[in-house]
Amino acid sequence: MKKMMNVVSLVTLLALLLTLAPAAVLAQEVVCEQDAVVQADDWLSKLADKFYGDVLAYQAIADATNAMNATDSSYAKIDNPDIIEPGWKLCIPAAESAQAAVGAQAEQTAGAMDALIAAAKEEGMLTTIALPHDWLNYGIMIENFKAKYGLEINELDPNAGSGDELEAIRANKDNKGPQAPDVVDVGFAFGPAAKDEGLLQPYKVSTWASIPQNLKDPEGYWYGDYYGVLAIEVNTDVVQNVPQDWADLLKPEYKGQVALAGDPRTSNQAIQSVYAAGLSRTGDLNTAAQAGLDFFAELNAAGNFVPVIANTGTIASGETPITLQWDYLALGNRDTFAGNPNVEIVIPQSAVFGGVYVQGISAYAPHPNAAKLWMEYLYSDEGQLVWLSGYGHPIRYIDMARRGVIPADLAAKLPPAELYEKAVFPTIEQLDAAKLLITEQWDSVVNVDVK
Repeated sequence: MKKMMNVVSLVTLLALLLTLAPAAVLAQEVVCEQDAVVQADDWLSKLADKFYGDVLAYQAIADATNAMNATDSSYAKIDNPDIIEPGWKLCIPAAESAQAAVGAQAEQTAGAMDALIAAAKEEGMLTTIALPHDWLNYGIMIENFKAKYGLEINELDPNAGSGDELEAIRANKDNKGPQAPDVVDVGFAFGPAAKDEGLLQPYKVSTWASIPQNLKDPEGYWYGDYYGVLAIEVNTDVVQNVPQDWADLLKPEYKGQVALAGDPRTSNQAIQSVYAAGLSRTGDLNTAAQAGLDFFAELNAAGNFVPVIANTGTIASGETPITLQWDYLALGNRDTFAGNPNVEIVIPQSAVFGGVYVQGISAYAPHPNAAKLWMEYLYSDEGQLVWLSGYGHPIRYIDMARRGVIPADLAAKLPPAELYEKAVFPTIEQLDAAKLLITEQWDSVVNVDVK
């Protein structure tokens, strides 16, 4: 036990050093090469990428700004680098100074990782839940982690849903045995809810800066892991002229061909397909749900909509040759069909609509260091590529694409990376409002039974 306490203390000490190291580099002398005023859609890593081409330089901006604030109150005081406000004045230090801070941080990160690995190995095990091996290559992810770090993985119900995962945490608050999950992978809405209920503990991985700001909790309680965007899957053995955007689906040539992969009164995927179609018309997430209902009413009135829940069988047979569903499912179908039938996947550009899952560590995790090490692996380039090879776009996809670390053979199987830079992710409140409107008004507005 004493050895374990020493290792954990080392992890804590190194984490503290990691926080202080960049400040120490900048403390010698702060010179602002230029000032920047925060705009509405800015965050520090985005600004670091803009000024230095390196998202990891965000801490250098924070430290320089705080140093300037000590003698000039016109500069902002940044308590949490993940929270900045429009109108704040920031100090942008010279590139040499910023890169020195990044270098010092990298050295400290390496030391902290060594200590974390040692602490995780002392615990010896990680308990997961709701990770089917055939879902976005989680089977490969688990085996890679075991081989890399030598930890045992105790896998609880792989078919559990997000609600089941949180219930497993609740039910095992006082249980450090094998039924208590260390980590969860849940739908977007469940992350904030779990935080509010006190079911998660904060942790920020070393690649935190390259996770988009709007897809992570600023305090580190939950963070996006992978996402999909809604796509048009087309059986080109049946459809010769492939539709390229939402509006194309209304053309007469697609009569009796367009389907949803679910009932929009009950299926989340179908609800968000309706929402996305509306977004292509309004460009406003707050009004898109009603516009989506109107879109499908027109689609149905034109005779283009097929009121059948599409699946691989109906797509292959040509019963639903144009299907709206998540890109990772459509890309998986393409591989499964292997040319029988031929399938083309289109990301409609007028509304690239994203749906994201999130990770979190249980507040009652029996193996907290193993849980943190698991997160470090998931959010490393290596881990992110495992998800991508299963066609789930990892949360750091744009950063990885820009750095050229995605293998060419894998990139060739995917839609163009620049389309994913346009992805829009509704807030929890917007999703809830859209779901309520679409499920309650589908029958009266569209007036067709999908089954």
